[in-house]
Amino acid sequence: MALIVQKYGGTSVGSVERIQTVAERVQATVQAGNSVVVVVSAMGKTTDGLVKLANEISSQPSRREMDMLLSTGEQVSIALLTMALQERGQAAVSMTGAQVGIVTEARHSHARILRIETERVKRALEQGQVVVVAGFQGISDAPDLEITTLGRGGSDTSAVALAASLQADTCEICTDVPGILTTDPRLVPSAQLMTDITCDEMLELASLGAKVLHPRAVEIARNYGVTLVVRSSWTEEPGTRVSAPSRLPRPLDGLELAHPVDAIEFDTDQAKVALLGVPDRPGIAAQLFGQLAQQQLNVDLIIQSINEGNFNDIAFTVEKDMLAQAKTLAASLVPALQGTSETPDAKPDSVLVSDTQIAKVSIAGAGMIGRPGVAAKMFSTLAAAGVNIQMIATSEVKVSCTIAAEDCDRTIAALCHAFELNQSPARLEAPATAQGPAVRGVVLDCDQARLALRQVPDQPGMAAKLFQILADRGISVDMIIQAQRCREHQGIQTRDIAFTVAQSDADMARGVLQSLATEFGSSEIIVDTAIAKISAVGIGMITEPGTAAKMFQALADSNINIQMIATSEIKISCVVAEDKGIAALKAVHAAFGLAGSEEIEVPA
Repeated sequence: MALIVQKYGGTSVGSVERIQTVAERVQATVQAGNSVVVVVSAMGKTTDGLVKLANEISSQPSRREMDMLLSTGEQVSIALLTMALQERGQAAVSMTGAQVGIVTEARHSHARILRIETERVKRALEQGQVVVVAGFQGISDAPDLEITTLGRGGSDTSAVALAASLQADTCEICTDVPGILTTDPRLVPSAQLMTDITCDEMLELASLGAKVLHPRAVEIARNYGVTLVVRSSWTEEPGTRVSAPSRLPRPLDGLELAHPVDAIEFDTDQAKVALLGVPDRPGIAAQLFGQLAQQQLNVDLIIQSINEGNFNDIAFTVEKDMLAQAKTLAASLVPALQGTSETPDAKPDSVLVSDTQIAKVSIAGAGMIGRPGVAAKMFSTLAAAGVNIQMIATSEVKVSCTIAAEDCDRTIAALCHAFELNQSPARLEAPATAQGPAVRGVVLDCDQARLALRQVPDQPGMAAKLFQILADRGISVDMIIQAQRCREHQGIQTRDIAFTVAQSDADMARGVLQSLATEFGSSEIIVDTAIAKISAVGIGMITEPGTAAKMFQALADSNINIQMIATSEIKISCVVAEDKGIAALKAVHAAFGLAGSEEIEVPA
């Protein structure tokens, strides 16, 4: 007998008829020999209606009373579904978040789960009952016992947290789409269903998956070894399996407050190559990395900083024994780049530089998503250790820095101490079960703004100060890129630092840069809200050279200029002009053969 947790969203329980259909599916799962816990959301647009009522009563309703109000939506759903099950002769009992033992922080509207006291649920299951649980809600610890809600994706989070606490065999997220798709089918109708994906890939595709599977839920699944299946509420199709690492003996107390960083990774076998002052036009990155791919040279980090006039810097890392070959190929491009700009006198000729005395150090963890300040803590730790950062590359679940090789040991020790961890293996290896296409999915994010501060002193602590202030303001930073070119300004060496944030945070972030510009003696602040970020994700790219080159070539073939590049082991992200975003998505999706012959139907 298996224990299965099923979650049904608001659309799936949006009417009496749909509730009855869900009851039929749940009973069929029980009759197949399983114990079942069902987590449901509020019916249809119930939550929207409750919010509207609150706003008609008060211009600024308190968060506490909003939690009290919104939690009632799920109670309607669980009572009706339980009645439907009982009407079919299936023993069932409904429970609120408090009754099921979901204990949260005492934070209204976006609480995180501390633990789940599962004794009552287990007793009901032993009695042969289906337990129908109100998602999205919990209760704070004694003595106040406040009703709390979990915020966006709360029902997904409730379901996976219950699966982890009960050590369920599977957690099924039943929804109105057939599973996880290779991209947004509303933009690319030829997007196809994935049969499987790893938690790491799903986390990197957080923006794509948020409408089907929230990153908080994936984080719990990854941390506690929960197998997820995302499938349609209306068919018996298998959907998409989201595979997690093997279940680890991790304590369930502080369930959602586990360390945001669970690994310190390092690699001392890296060398850096940088082309400085290359023309800022479509095709340059494709030309460079295409030649590297032709020679089967596997590139690790790739960074293209914010442009300066008509020029850019592109830097990448390779294994040390590949450096000579990589330099030769990059050098062969320099003559072709000379004089290709419309203003050839605006900059010195392109320059090739390399460095073998570097190390890459990374912090990694599923808990980094949505927690401002993790990158800042890394930078502050390095600053306190007197370690200067040469390159920065970020993703949803990893921040990587290159540093001087001689600083590697003390950097690892400092980071392990700061994040209360032991050091981890040097390189991420592709699991044998995750072998597959280099790219599984492509995602477009048009809700980003790009900011940059020119001429930041090239000294330990500068990045730490900038990103700590942003974190203190509650601003989550996505991409972070530190320019390779080091220039003298007012007698000191400086670098440019660029980053992206949500458009809604752009004005606040601009204010932070303005406050620091005078202190740093910086000369210019850049803010651009008309950008789009296109990302390709796949664990197979770890072992397949040329993945980045194929992506860059697809953009070049569509005459789309790349403004910034940042990579992790399993993700490549490019910033392009906002009006080119959809075209970029379609080009990259097609380049990796992700399009199918049939179109996926997606509810409006």
